[in-house]
Amino acid sequence: AVHSALAEAGLAEAAVAGISSIDRKGDERALQELAQLHHWPFRLHTATALTAVPVPTPSEVVAAEMGTGSVAEAAALLSSGDNGQLKLHKRITHANDDERGAVTVAIAESIEAYSPQQGELHLIGSGPGDLALLTPEARSALERCPAWVGYGLYLDLLEPLRRPDQIRLDGQLTMERDRCQQALSLARQGVRVALVSSGDSGIYGMAGLALELWLDLPEDDRPRFAVHPGISALQLAAAKAGAPLMHDFCTVSLSDRLTPWEVIERRLKGAAKGDFVVALYNPRSKGRDWQLQHAKTILLAERPASTPVVIARQLGRQEEHVSFCRLDSLPVESIDMLTVLVIGNSSSRIDGGRMVTPRGYPGAELS
Repeated sequence: AVHSALAEAGLAEAAVAGISSIDRKGDERALQELAQLHHWPFRLHTATALTAVPVPTPSEVVAAEMGTGSVAEAAALLSSGDNGQLKLHKRITHANDDERGAVTVAIAESIEAYSPQQGELHLIGSGPGDLALLTPEARSALERCPAWVGYGLYLDLLEPLRRPDQIRLDGQLTMERDRCQQALSLARQGVRVALVSSGDSGIYGMAGLALELWLDLPEDDRPRFAVHPGISALQLAAAKAGAPLMHDFCTVSLSDRLTPWEVIERRLKGAAKGDFVVALYNPRSKGRDWQLQHAKTILLAERPASTPVVIARQLGRQEEHVSFCRLDSLPVESIDMLTVLVIGNSSSRIDGGRMVTPRGYPGAELS
């Protein structure tokens, strides 16, 4: 019945995005096997949802039996999304003489492609900026994806790797949810998509939001999802500075755009009391010019004024600059959003132009 309907509509089997029906048909073995055989998503709808869909040929008999005047046509239209149109009105195929039952098939055409089983969403950590620091796994994923989605500056840094047959879709800064939704929409249409973050996408990057949106989808609607790690700004700052992360450390973002300052302040106080090496992300911007000074005061209350600090700006780019200072002389006014700060613990020191944090405290020895 399905093949006959496709032939009548002038469609190939490869054009099928999935099958759908009423939820009462969800346990029918024939439908389950059809979906599994062709790897088609199988969507189910309630009678209430189907009743709300206008159809050309509702049936009182079907309404009396199923609680809705249409199953095949309404389910096809509902699954086809906004502005979907019937490509083939319902066709009833009766069983052979030695069989029982009948099959009703209708076909609706979606405005957008729908093929999540073929789509892929790759979360790319592009590193600090220098292409030499792009991990092989991230590079391979970029090569695989015809579509790149990301903030324009990050895509600019990757532009030398983009082939003519690959498109880039630039997003705006702070519009993370829009970029995630755009990338996920393309992947559900069957496209292999690279969603690009700077550094590591799992550290203050896009991986978390993209995964939340992916998990919100029904399982049959989910494209393949993969996270490809990158080198974070913290890692590169540490490597450029020497070895400041040899003992317990933490990272704190001073941006209160998504986290209340009261929470950030509580974390800073905990890190200060616990003598953690502290890396500060998003330390200061034109619209947030007081948080860094406050963080400095909190840390100075628990550790020496001479505590060494790494100031790492524009890491992995031509304007890269790494310097050191004491915590009490941290030049707050010259720090910006392109800077990562690494503040030592009570054992950290500067020696030979490098910062080192010993693995243990005084008196402890490594065997």
